[in-house]
Amino acid sequence: MPLFWRIFLLNAVVLITATGLLLGPVTVSTPVLLTEAAVLSVGLAAMLVANALLVRVGLAPLQRLSRAMNTIDLLRPGRRPAVAGHGEVAELIAAYNTMLDRLEDERATSTARALSAQEAERQRIAQELHDEVGQTLTAVLLELKRTADQAPPELGAQLRQVQETTRSGLDEIRRIARRLRPGVLEELGLTSALKELAADFSSSACTVRLRLEGDLPPLDHESELVLYRVAQEGLTNTARHARAREAELALTRTPEGVRLRLRDDGVGLGGAPEGAGLRGMRERALFVGADLVLGPGPRGGTEVRLTVPVPTPDRSRDHARTRTGPRPHPARR
Repeated sequence: MPLFWRIFLLNAVVLITATGLLLGPVTVSTPVLLTEAAVLSVGLAAMLVANALLVRVGLAPLQRLSRAMNTIDLLRPGRRPAVAGHGEVAELIAAYNTMLDRLEDERATSTARALSAQEAERQRIAQELHDEVGQTLTAVLLELKRTADQAPPELGAQLRQVQETTRSGLDEIRRIARRLRPGVLEELGLTSALKELAADFSSSACTVRLRLEGDLPPLDHESELVLYRVAQEGLTNTARHARAREAELALTRTPEGVRLRLRDDGVGLGGAPEGAGLRGMRERALFVGADLVLGPGPRGGTEVRLTVPVPTPDRSRDHARTRTGPRPHPARR
């Protein structure tokens, strides 16, 4: 029955009942007697309460749907309001759930294309840094060394200082290029890439401890890249914001696939809103259908858990369709 007729009939029943009582045993004198006023007041209150309860029951599914609309987040897929009620109300909730399915599919497809384009741009920039800027600075270093060897002692000492500064800049450019394009991930695998990443982030202020299992299920390139990027973003947040003294990076096997866990003993997330880095981690998790959990650690600080399922042939074909082009070749070393 449509919602309009349900509410109309409920109110009609109440009004017909009241009319029948007035035509039957209930009478009103002029002037109104105290007992008659009491009976009419009690009857009116009962009719209002009954009408309110009936309308509340009829509209309760719409209120639940409104709460779901206000709390839904496309970066946390899978949440759906239960289809309840009758007629138009049930159809409205079912249509809303169908719309969410379509939006999440479109979001996943667009995210996959954006991340593929982003990785291609990272590789292009890393290659230009390595081939253009790196080779130019290498030539400058050689020229500085030749000039310093031929210069007077005082000028030679100054040139050697400039040479050391240039060498430090060249090392920093190479480090940036490695972070933009993790060549060790493509050449040596995920475990070696995480070891190098932990070594890069370890310092006197924060020590990164590793716990990597060797018996891991095979993963495709997209899953390994998501694991690496989430670990990279998590360690970057730890180094910049957490003020942690120690962090633990673990990669373990689970019944669902592979789990990456990053814990630190820093200040934690608190009530701060999620920034672009955390949203990027959630988008990358959606890219491979992974489950990402962010929250406080068991002993304070922050814990990041990313569970990546083992890819299936169907999901691999879906990823191949969403890529914007062929996979770029790694830059030459």
